[in-house]
Amino acid sequence: MKKESNVYPVIFMTVVTAITVLILAFVNQSTMATRIDNKNLEERRKILYVFDKYDENQTSDEEVNQIFENEVKTQTDSKGREIYILEENGEAKAYAIPFDGPGLWGEIIGYIGLNSDLEHITGVEFFKQSETPGLGGRISEAPYKEQYRGVEILKDNSPYIINKPAPGGNIDAIAGATQTSTFVQNMINEGIDFFLQEGGAK
Repeated sequence: MKKESNVYPVIFMTVVTAITVLILAFVNQSTMATRIDNKNLEERRKILYVFDKYDENQTSDEEVNQIFENEVKTQTDSKGREIYILEENGEAKAYAIPFDGPGLWGEIIGYIGLNSDLEHITGVEFFKQSETPGLGGRISEAPYKEQYRGVEILKDNSPYIINKPAPGGNIDAIAGATQTSTFVQNMINEGIDFFLQEGGAK
């Protein structure tokens, strides 16, 4: 009798676990397409933000997809990373160039935008970062990102981004996050350099 009383709970828990796993697998599978669509939409928003073509208060999801499908092309650099090209009437208007590197607490991945003459920055966006919230994590906040818009660069004069108060500084570093600001400055400069050395978009 004692053996039976021990067996039933085990069987019951096994059945419950199996049913739970099946339900979770079904939910995961049935929502996968939606999650992929949401991830793609978020990435498109970020790229359009780099091009200064996205306003979270005015640009609808429909408009994001429409602009992206009609005006944005892609190509791959020699590292296998995607470069996004904003086109108008078949002519390139701007490029979204990838950059990446180590931050203080993990990898930072983002895109920096250049207009077609490669002389002005259109914007910057971060796809991945795990810097300290309220300090280095502020690189993902609008006040930091917006100061990149319209910054003039010289194609033959790296570094292109220089944190103030260094001579020639054009970007305000984040107070209390000097290391993160320096990491971002260096990886953006390396990203632009790599793009220009490869001859820009083909």
